[in-house]
Amino acid sequence: MITRRTAALLMFLSLWSQALADDLIGQASIIDGDTLEIHGTRIRLWGIDAPESTQLCRGEDSLQYRCGAKAANELDAFIARRPVNCTPMNLDQYGRTVATCSVGDADLGAWLAHNGLALDWPRYSKGRYEADQRDAERAGRGIWSGSYVEPWLYRACIRSQGSPASCSDDANAHP
Repeated sequence: MITRRTAALLMFLSLWSQALADDLIGQASIIDGDTLEIHGTRIRLWGIDAPESTQLCRGEDSLQYRCGAKAANELDAFIARRPVNCTPMNLDQYGRTVATCSVGDADLGAWLAHNGLALDWPRYSKGRYEADQRDAERAGRGIWSGSYVEPWLYRACIRSQGSPASCSDDANAHP
């Protein structure tokens, strides 16, 4: 006899595999620099990590700017209401679909890393966007024009009761 717990698990697995079975294609709403939504499905871009919406970076002039908001705004402008095609890979701990997404022939993760709006996240990408990131760093594009704190370190600081301003400026910030 199947228990309620087993039935619930089977239902979850069925929905999860169905959610990952098909590509998601459509007009995207930008949530932040590495998260978008298509047809009500939240999608976390695979292999990259963009600054958080509240995160501050320092520009070439040493003045703070909202680098997370800049990443989201520039991604929105790049997509320009064109259809986005996402290939799901898995679900993250928050239930979001993790996917590689593209507009035309442009991989959005590569585009964000190449423009210095997100970092390659080797923990997940195994270095797929490393060359794009190096190119942005050499050219001084995006966050590479000044200093920043890695988004994963910023989130950890915020979770430890830090403020956006104190978590964004760090003695270990990348110059």
